[in-house]
Order: sequence, then structure tokens, then C-alpha cells
Amino acid sequence: MIMPLTSTRLSPDWPCQVKTPGSYDWERSAAKWLRELVPARYASYPAFIRNPVLLARHAQIQVEHEIRIARTALQTARADLPGLGVPEGVIEHTIKLYAAEVMQLQHIARSVRAVTRALTGTGR
Repeated sequence: MIMPLTSTRLSPDWPCQVKTPGSYDWERSAAKWLRELVPARYASYPAFIRNPVLLARHAQIQVEHEIRIARTALQTARADLPGLGVPEGVIEHTIKLYAAEVMQLQHIARSVRAVTRALTGTGR
């Protein structure tokens, strides 16, 4: 009888770049993916290299701040950009860009939370 490597169900938010929890080398794939979400200088810190949970925590904080930045840019674009001489068509395009970025970042944040739960062995 072949036993499954893991009983963890992958959510729709599970990043495709990260192997299934419990599979060979999955934690290494998780750490590699998480390093791509933080500034390079953080990704090279020995504490983050040795402890993927710390890296996941920092990635979550990083993405949450990026969401706030994108939301601020979205909320202020219509008021601020005309004063900078940005044409209306470009402003509309920029607003759509920021809205899409907020949605993408929210998905990434959910993915980081899923990976963090798997790394820590928690179901919350």
C-alpha cells in the first residue's frame, strides 16, 4: 500500500512555485518562493536563510505594506495625477493598473499565509 506524503489539502491560493507540503524538498521550494517576495538584502540574511518561518513572516509584512501602497496610489491617482500633467487616458490606464495590482497582491498575501501555515504545521 502506498501512503500519501501529506494529508495537507492545497488551497486555490497555494503558489504553483511551491511543492506540495510533505513532498521531497518542499520547504526549500517554499523558501525560494518567499525570497522572491522580499528585497534582496533581506533574502540574504542568515537568519532568514536558516529559518523559512521568519522569512515567511517578513514576506507577509512586506506584501501587506505593498497592498497599502498600491491602495494609496489607487485612491489618490485621480486627484494627484492631473496636477502632474498626466493625460486623462494615462490616468485611467494607471487606475486600472493599480486596481489589478491590489488584487494580485491580495492573492500573494493569501498564498504567503497558506505557505506559513504549512511551514508551522498550523491549520489557522
